Amino acid sequence: MMKLALISALAGSAAAFAPASTGARSTSLNAFSAENLPGALAPMGFFDPLGFADKADEATLKRYREAEVTHGRVAMLAVIGFFVGEAVEGSSFLFDASISGPAISHPGQVPGGWDALIIAGIGFAELQRAKTGWVDPSEAKFDQAGALNSDYYPGDIGFDPLGLKPEDPEELDIMITKELQNGRLAMLAAAGFLAQEAVDGKGILEHFSS
Repeated sequence: MMKLALISALAGSAAAFAPASTGARSTSLNAFSAENLPGALAPMGFFDPLGFADKADEATLKRYREAEVTHGRVAMLAVIGFFVGEAVEGSSFLFDASISGPAISHPGQVPGGWDALIIAGIGFAELQRAKTGWVDPSEAKFDQAGALNSDYYPGDIGFDPLGLKPEDPEELDIMITKELQNGRLAMLAAAGFLAQEAVDGKGILEHFSS
């Protein structure tokens, strides 16, 4: 079920905030600019048709990238949630296997109390992410609300249980680019899934099998 998948993902993401050595970071934060940002691939290159990057200073650009990578990660989990939730409907040991139908209808079928658990899990994960990446509000300047820590690279929350993070900066940029591209695709896919199920009331897996 989609909520179960979400809860599991949140539980896993909470471990990201345990103290850990993050190793080598990506391109120098002192040179964080549109010219050296990972994520640009041919044939599109650095795709910014509205010129947001041109109008952004380094701090703003870092916040843009933090938002992009975070939304991409959430979208990747959401896509998995759609598939898993619909694949196990009617056969899960939870909630007497009573949850069924398109994934977008699953949240409304979950018994009361689980919503509070999910919200608490999301709140905990977001609080720890904020403590890792953001300047403490009590120490931030009045005109720099929401500023990221100077030594924080967007998305680098220290979660690498399998030790996959490369030490070489160039290899790290390649891995960051792969994550960004998958996240971008997932954002489009999740939006498409939501729209399709809302339009005809059929699950995504049902569309594939019909």
